[in-house]
Amino acid sequence: MKVDRAVVKSLPLFERMTDTDLDSMLEHAVPRRIAQGDTVFEQGAQAKSFFLLLHGRLKVTQVTQDGQQIIVRMVHPGDLFGFAMAFRRTDYPGTARAAAESLILGWPTDMWGRFVEQNPRLAMTAMQTIGQRLEEAHVRIREMSTEEVEKRVAHAVLRLSKQAGKADGVGIRIDFPISRQDIAEMTGTTLHTVSRILSAWESKGIVEGGRQKLTVTDPQRLLKLADGERE
Repeated sequence: MKVDRAVVKSLPLFERMTDTDLDSMLEHAVPRRIAQGDTVFEQGAQAKSFFLLLHGRLKVTQVTQDGQQIIVRMVHPGDLFGFAMAFRRTDYPGTARAAAESLILGWPTDMWGRFVEQNPRLAMTAMQTIGQRLEEAHVRIREMSTEEVEKRVAHAVLRLSKQAGKADGVGIRIDFPISRQDIAEMTGTTLHTVSRILSAWESKGIVEGGRQKLTVTDPQRLLKLADGERE
């Protein structure tokens, strides 16, 4: 499978690279299609590669010491992921699984240093990505520690609509399959609780659901719920 240079160069991470440097980088890339539900890597496995998501969506999960599975981040097109070496790790801290059919590029881990030298923007973006992940992790920890469940769910749905929302005739549709169990794992609560909250929102016209589908039909009311205002 040959990757079109123009597709990669259209991503902000690579837009300033020269064609020569980009071609050199792509020479070592291994393209891979990931079917929905399949994994790219497993938590605890040796980090032999790092990756770029070109198309689709991935969710990264971790299993806690007490056996609970949580979703720690969503990977969106243009995101680097799996670069465990940036965290001084030799293993992957989570499991990356396709939430929708996806296309990724992979490179051997030991090429990271070479790419960073050739493209300082890559190093800067990696640092920004780490910073964004830490900030999001801190926000989610604060939400789970201090906020009621409905507010946490509202924040999670708003983040999804911002990161992966597509406007349609009804509202803002999350453009990949998303289940109530996924939202429960994002917010540290139970499937039963998320189902109760979303069902109540659907009856009020705030969201519209379906089998692994979610559309925000009234973003302003959802924002008020995230801010703690009662319906």
